[in-house]
Amino acid sequence: MGKELEGRTAVVTGASKGIGLAIVEALAGAGARVVAGSRTTTKELDALVEQGSVVWVPADLAEPDAAERLVAAADGRIHVLVNNVGAAPARTGGFLSVTDEDWQRVVDLNLLTAVRVTRAALPVMLDAGEGSVVTVASVNATLPDPLVIDYSASKAALVAFSKALSKEVGPRGIRVNTVSPGPVETELWLGGDGVAATVSSAAGITPDDVVAQASAATVTGRFSLPSEVAETVLFLAGDRARNITGSDLVIDGGFIPTR
Repeated sequence: MGKELEGRTAVVTGASKGIGLAIVEALAGAGARVVAGSRTTTKELDALVEQGSVVWVPADLAEPDAAERLVAAADGRIHVLVNNVGAAPARTGGFLSVTDEDWQRVVDLNLLTAVRVTRAALPVMLDAGEGSVVTVASVNATLPDPLVIDYSASKAALVAFSKALSKEVGPRGIRVNTVSPGPVETELWLGGDGVAATVSSAAGITPDDVVAQASAATVTGRFSLPSEVAETVLFLAGDRARNITGSDLVIDGGFIPTR
């Protein structure tokens, strides 16, 4: 792929690992200057920073001023915003085990962080008369699961937010889309505290069993790779998708059943 984002600036949240890291790598590889926001860094993100096209900004987006600080690091030029930060805690105890505090944390992280960062970045895009906002949602927005009931609800709200915003800012040159992955090979699923480990502990099976069951629920028989999600984001970020807005692109290996 050529340098289709040469001379452009992108802001990415949740950028230190998994899908976010893959997005940073894809955007930088396409020529963009990338402002990468995350609470902590990783050796992989540090390596991208050392190459010169990525700037890391330590940012805990639960803090009131973090969104403004992250956007300020873009120095007044934002062509692409990728809202990626999020979490999907498995609720193995069922709905009645999920407290108000649990709901508030998940909604804040999965929905309100995207709202705050978009609100901070949008004036820069509006002044320029162009921009692309791409938000990482989930298949659970349209395929809600009781195991991640609060996550599902927050991702559905995220898709609705993005669709509504696309109608407001589309006439002013700003495109707003979402990408909805199914199971992806990241720590969220495969890590020590990830979905597979949490569910397997409650169900009395192994994490590999959980992964095998989830893989079998796809048509392709496997999880998506972070790089595959990142390529979908890159497509929406660039000019090849210049007349796509208000859309939700699903990358799930056929996980969602045909309607």
